Amino acid sequence: MSKNQIILFFFIAVPLMLSAQITTGEDERIVGKWMSTEKNVMVDVFKEGDEFKAKVIWFDDSDDPSRPMKTRCDIHNPNKDLRSKKILGMNVLENLKYNPETNRWEDGIIYDANSGRHWSSVVYFNKDGLLEVKGYWKFEFLCKTITFRKMG
Repeated sequence: MSKNQIILFFFIAVPLMLSAQITTGEDERIVGKWMSTEKNVMVDVFKEGDEFKAKVIWFDDSDDPSRPMKTRCDIHNPNKDLRSKKILGMNVLENLKYNPETNRWEDGIIYDANSGRHWSSVVYFNKDGLLEVKGYWKFEFLCKTITFRKMG
């Protein structure tokens, strides 16, 4: 490698590699266990390939002590074959991808086991550093937002 090629490498390749590393670290900030600020559900967010997913790892079952959390099934699922699937451990978020231009995770699909419906979703950090998850129908302003605090 000539001196000019080495210099060119440092001015082009190194900043690109550093940029990719920064983006990779940035996008994975949502990975981990998150408790809703209402303390009624905990999810585990993980990365699979280039998309982020989340599964239910705990939820408040105090509304009906005769039906403990580990026995509750997805009874509202529109697919009758899936109604016997346990809610605990269920994937409730998929297809979420980080957009470095908006500093948000976008284009996700979130599943609401209480209604059996799927919603478009976007995830971002609010000014207080809490994770906000919006489930919306067609437009973001037609949404429900759940706020989460990182555990541990």
